[in-house]
Amino acid sequence: MENFNVLLIGINAKYIHSNPAIYSLKAYADKYYAHASRPQGCRIDIAEYTINQPYTEIIADIYVRRPRIAAFSCYIWNWNVVRDILAELPKLLPDTDIWLGGPEVSYNADRLVGGAVTGVMIGEGEETFTELLRHYWEGVPDLADIKGLFINSGFTGERAPTDINRLPFIYDSLVTFKNRIIYYESQRGCPFRCAYCLSSIDKSVRLRDIETVKKELQFFLDNNVRQVKFIDRTFNCNAEHALSIWKYLSGNDNGVTNFHFEIAADLLTDAQLEVMRGMRKGLIQLEIGVQSTNPDTLRAVCRHTDILALKNNVSVVRGFGNIHQHLDLIAGLPYENYDTFVSSFNEVYDMKPNQLQLGFLKVLKGSPMEQSAADYGIAYSSNPPYEVLYTKWLGFDDILRLKGVEEMVELYYNSGQFEHTISVLAGEFSSPFEMYSSLADYYKKNGFMTNAPSRAYRYQALLDFAVSYAPERKQLYAQLLVFDMYLRENLKSRPVFAADAGADKAALRRFYEREAEEHIYLSGYDSFSSAQLAKMTHIEGFVYPVWENSLEKCQSRLSKTAYILFDYAHRDVLTNNAAWQIVSIADCI
Repeated sequence: MENFNVLLIGINAKYIHSNPAIYSLKAYADKYYAHASRPQGCRIDIAEYTINQPYTEIIADIYVRRPRIAAFSCYIWNWNVVRDILAELPKLLPDTDIWLGGPEVSYNADRLVGGAVTGVMIGEGEETFTELLRHYWEGVPDLADIKGLFINSGFTGERAPTDINRLPFIYDSLVTFKNRIIYYESQRGCPFRCAYCLSSIDKSVRLRDIETVKKELQFFLDNNVRQVKFIDRTFNCNAEHALSIWKYLSGNDNGVTNFHFEIAADLLTDAQLEVMRGMRKGLIQLEIGVQSTNPDTLRAVCRHTDILALKNNVSVVRGFGNIHQHLDLIAGLPYENYDTFVSSFNEVYDMKPNQLQLGFLKVLKGSPMEQSAADYGIAYSSNPPYEVLYTKWLGFDDILRLKGVEEMVELYYNSGQFEHTISVLAGEFSSPFEMYSSLADYYKKNGFMTNAPSRAYRYQALLDFAVSYAPERKQLYAQLLVFDMYLRENLKSRPVFAADAGADKAALRRFYEREAEEHIYLSGYDSFSSAQLAKMTHIEGFVYPVWENSLEKCQSRLSKTAYILFDYAHRDVLTNNAAWQIVSIADCI
């Protein structure tokens, strides 16, 4: 048994991500199959990589570790890389047994076992993995007697859901997770039956003991973790559980940590909303899956959403001004054609989320949607992420058009860098969707790059687009873009489309000299000189009320130039925009 090591392997989408599944397997085995009970020389190691690394580099690192068992955590985002590794690793480590687990391999295990793959762990793996270790390290039990495995002889039988309260806390130390997102689960399962989601298969909802949850959350708070992302599928499906956690976070806020929740907004209660109202700005953020506002589509995918309640609650939360809301749409669902999707998009856009994710249906292995795909005429890619190509209602040409809209939404809405310009520009079009669709066409027609590294490039492209529709308002859109640019960054060089700031250098110098003495506008700068204040902030003159968010309010010129002071030491937690205020420099000119 000397050096019989087991290597749990996670291949993540990005470095800032981690794989909580493999950490949970190790923590569970360490707790219930303690080191003292294991034969000498037996150990469990963890290795994490990213899909951006060359797979040969990953293979080389695994080879150097010489594991007796290599166990891969498999998802749609890493499966292509895992397959490449599986094709080569056995040649280098012929004595290493290869095990797979995760949603990507749990529903076609019969096609994977044999050859390079010894077996597949199906479903929740903590108990299964621990028994598998005993089999290898002690010879008992027999593989065929371990529930939850698919091996050469077939499926060993379904394992009962894990008692979530037996799961150890996986974050005893945060050294490994420095500068990475922390994932946490307070429940498993989902009561809903959404046809496109694998969570619909696990119909039971198991809640972690609330006092245990509070203790574990306090660990994150005490350590000033930057962000904790709950992986509960529908966090507020149990109203009392969600309320207890939100109350605790609100009452024990450290002023630093942000908590991310995936929720059903239509299920929010008055009591929950009242707790949210009093939260620190940025304490929590919400991801809300709307998916569609088409009733026929929602019925077809077994999603019973009260759209009116959802809209109302999203509006209420937005009115608090302290919580980031991310709303999702899915293109390619049954009964959703191009026009109905446009309607869904415009309805969700009008809810004014902080981010709007326009996604495309992924036909996941084992999901009810996979079983119904042929009936709905859904064609999808044969390779991960199994994305929709077309349906009975939505052709591939439509998908391509929506892809263009998705890119523009990401660049110009979700980036948050063009907030005022986009809000005003939307007034030139019959709907928000028409604006983004027209912008996508403009990019394509002019050969603009969507992945241009320069932010100035995107600003100039948007100005050119706006002027092509409203040439008489060129100066307005140029000023809006200047306003948006300075909200984000104290530019070292002015954009080419920016007019003169309108105040001479002598007047600005006198303004800052006065400010250094009297601090009329800038608080917290007592120890800085006028020259330092001038470098740390910016003043820009505007002849339009660019701070307004509609074409109607913005297009009329001001009677006199307004000077705006941008303060980069103070930023909005939700938008990252600099604080700003209109200042008077009349007596400095």
